[in-house]
Amino acid sequence: MFVKTPNFEIKFRTILNIYQMNYSKKVLLTLMLSFIVSNLTIAQESFKNNQSLFDEFFAHNSTAYRSATGKPGPAYWQNQTDYKIEATLNDQSNSISGKVTLTYTNNSPESLDFIWMYLDQNRFTENSRGTLTTPIMGNRYNGDIDGGYTITNLNATVNRASSSKYIITDTRMQVFFKDPIPAKGGKATVSMNFSYKIPEKGMDRMGRLETKNGTIYAIAQWFPKAAVLDDTEGWNTEPYLGAGEFYDEYGDYDYYITAPYNHIVVGSGTLQNPKEVLSSTVIKRMDEAAKSDTTVYLLKPDEINDVALKAKQSGTLTWHFKMQNTRDVAFASSKAFIWDAAKINLPSGKTAIAQSVYPIESNGNEAWSRSTEYTKNGIENNSKMWFEYPYPSAVNVAAEINGMEYPGMSFCSWKSKGAGLWGVTDHEFGHNWFPMIVGSNERRYPWMDEGFNTFINHYSSEEFNNREYPDKLNQTRDRVKWYLDSHNEGIDTYPDIVNTNNLGMTAYVKPATGLFLLREYILGPERFDNAFKTYIKNWAYKHPQPRDFFNTIDNVSGENLDWFWKGWFYGTGKIDLAIENVVPYDGNYVIVLANKGDLPMPVVMNVTYSDDSSETIELPVEIWQRGNTWNYLLKTDKKVENVELDPKKIVPDVNSSNDTWPDTTYKK
Repeated sequence: MFVKTPNFEIKFRTILNIYQMNYSKKVLLTLMLSFIVSNLTIAQESFKNNQSLFDEFFAHNSTAYRSATGKPGPAYWQNQTDYKIEATLNDQSNSISGKVTLTYTNNSPESLDFIWMYLDQNRFTENSRGTLTTPIMGNRYNGDIDGGYTITNLNATVNRASSSKYIITDTRMQVFFKDPIPAKGGKATVSMNFSYKIPEKGMDRMGRLETKNGTIYAIAQWFPKAAVLDDTEGWNTEPYLGAGEFYDEYGDYDYYITAPYNHIVVGSGTLQNPKEVLSSTVIKRMDEAAKSDTTVYLLKPDEINDVALKAKQSGTLTWHFKMQNTRDVAFASSKAFIWDAAKINLPSGKTAIAQSVYPIESNGNEAWSRSTEYTKNGIENNSKMWFEYPYPSAVNVAAEINGMEYPGMSFCSWKSKGAGLWGVTDHEFGHNWFPMIVGSNERRYPWMDEGFNTFINHYSSEEFNNREYPDKLNQTRDRVKWYLDSHNEGIDTYPDIVNTNNLGMTAYVKPATGLFLLREYILGPERFDNAFKTYIKNWAYKHPQPRDFFNTIDNVSGENLDWFWKGWFYGTGKIDLAIENVVPYDGNYVIVLANKGDLPMPVVMNVTYSDDSSETIELPVEIWQRGNTWNYLLKTDKKVENVELDPKKIVPDVNSSNDTWPDTTYKK
């Protein structure tokens, strides 16, 4: 692209005069090239700059609670929620009833007259907001409409002052105290009885599956739970509609599940009473599995209905679990389970145990018989690369659920096999890093868990079993059609608002691609890994906001990446870098580059010479600060044969036809 200057016409007329004087072609060519390059130089000092692309787009200022460097501030606080739960599963009525006691610690700087709690099972009613906002034709987040909580005997106590006052609005419950909970460490207890019908279709997050040998109950969102109070939004009370997932406080859980005697119950955390609920044979096998790098059966396929392997032959059994410093717990129960397990090896030398439970319909080496192997390897890979897995166990449950994650537990489709089972298992257990360890707000910012998790899944898949199931995140140009679609939406679009056809890109693939670009193209692995691991470490078991992530990566990597956060994460712009021309000049070459897209990117190009040698040239993103063209002086005494942008095809450039010189698009 040339910029017309005041002396343009004078220079051009001079060259015409020379031509009319019959100077040699060689002299004329030299003069023409000098003219072109002089104007290219002026073009680099373009009158219209691109400061708007590089401006700050969010505040970097520190507060007492959150630092401009991305760390929690010196006065950072979050509240704690500890639960004791006793629940009974009735397989005749497909229902759960129980009692929950919440100990709430108010670490905020203000006293609290009330707290908000979530009643997620109220989503499964005919008039819930979630039901009323579901399209007529339905979607993935369909749910039963004949359920919902029955709440009784509520008691809210601060010191000795008790209250039974509460207001239920859809999936939220406001619980009032007679005396406020004191600030900075004050405590309250809230207890209540609850019951509900277990939905068969639980919005692809929980529910029931009928199998040959019995019903599988995959149970989550199963008790009244405190909402999050934080320093940025106050109370987070967005209703549970469908696509938006969860945002929870951390605490310790002590819970008891009473189920029929012939059920196996698996849950988040550690089983506290194995001798009361397991036969001596199963306990012995469990001990063996805890020391084995290969899968060991706890209950074999032909032992599903073997009463000799049950701890009782009638009535019920109560399974007792504990889990510390977690944001949630889930469990599964069935008499139809095959059960196997193996040891997880962690970088510190500690171990955990991987387990899988699944029906006979899911058995087989191409299916769930490899589930424990997949679970073990995914957790080991992520622990080695990013942050050590903190939980004592990891249980994969075959259910009528495409894939859903909870601390130390995943529900995956009983139909999954091979690459599909590896992918969903690795993804759901990857969520133990985001959002179970790093506790972001899924209901507002799904990209901070789904996107980050999709990113780490790529490297876990590349590591597993010599790339048995290679991941395709690195094939960024496969998604160009979506980037060009006028109906695409930004990563920052809330999950309950985004078009469901776009959710896979906005929450998963595009943010994961953004991190992939940062690691493999913009910052490099060393700088990115250092920054990303710092983010995980600083915000483990805390509540980061988007700005905390952006600030951490900027400060630890030493780069102001506002242009990237704004353009890729908070915009829908396209990337289109181009080679306009390659011009011989004064024994060297000028490579004329252009940014024809909506956001800038650094330039990586490969130059191939006539002697078959080549070199890679990298130019910083700042070349686009003054305008959308840049001229690079390539100093060489070799003849240039070919120039190619992004030779590894890392960048999702929407127009590959202008990536090379000479242009061979229409040549056979």
